[in-house]
Amino acid sequence: MKTYTLYQIDSFTRTPFAGNPAGVITNADGLSDDAMQRIARELNNSETAFFLSPPDNTCDGHLRYFTPTTEVPVCGHATIAALYAKAKEENLGGRVLRIKTGVGILPAEVCDDGKDYTVSMTQGKFVLSEPLQKEDTDALLASLHLAADEMDPRCPVRIASTGHSKVMVCLKSAKTLNALEPDNAGLTDLSKRIGCNGYFLFTFDTAREGILTEGRMFAPAIGVAEDPVTGNAHGPLGGYLVRFGLARPGNDGVLRFTGFQGEKIGRPGKVHVEVRVRNGEPETVKIRGEAVIVFKTTLSVPASADVLR
Repeated sequence: MKTYTLYQIDSFTRTPFAGNPAGVITNADGLSDDAMQRIARELNNSETAFFLSPPDNTCDGHLRYFTPTTEVPVCGHATIAALYAKAKEENLGGRVLRIKTGVGILPAEVCDDGKDYTVSMTQGKFVLSEPLQKEDTDALLASLHLAADEMDPRCPVRIASTGHSKVMVCLKSAKTLNALEPDNAGLTDLSKRIGCNGYFLFTFDTAREGILTEGRMFAPAIGVAEDPVTGNAHGPLGGYLVRFGLARPGNDGVLRFTGFQGEKIGRPGKVHVEVRVRNGEPETVKIRGEAVIVFKTTLSVPASADVLR
């Protein structure tokens, strides 16, 4: 048996049992792909992050991410969780780490205010798709049980990505957002056609102080019926808002806003987003969040991969 250090960490909150939970193994060297997938399935969080030693001197570590059913290239809240665990474990202080992910090497900044850590993650290049085909938009609305007039007319339905794409759908009202009960089978079928597994529904209809948007995210095609607070939705959302002129940067050329998510499923959290804008286009996207350790334990795994099959 080999022993691994396992954390359960809630990201985008300082309150245990709120925000988005992620499993984190900080010493994952030696785990097979199959073992990582089985551990993620056992923990049953939307993602579990596995921190591996750097393969070379181009980075400070390698993160792999698994949902209960599949590996994904990158994950915002699990990155926040993994770096928070490392910071606590190794007393890192404030520093920037270069993290290898499925979308390349990304800088992540560990910020130390003397009391606790926050983590800021630079995401991948912002990419926006062409408009969906009408039949796909119709299937999306049908699967979400939405009428076309419930959507904000300023906001086209588009797929946006900073490494792990999401379909962006803006609704007029928070009431409609919180009443959503999607057809997961319909969304899963649509994901196969459009090549996107996540659906981020958001609204500007909020009375929360300091909050620009409220959102919900569904990804049943990868085993995530509803994700509590999604970093890889809020980053692309920032680029989307810039591209369509829905929010404007400050005099320093940076759009800053905070998104709120998770209320409907009792796990509220906040994602702080920064988008540096150059010539009217999103240039770099960062998300920042707090975290809290819910538990830390050890996990013993058979050394032989054959035992896991």
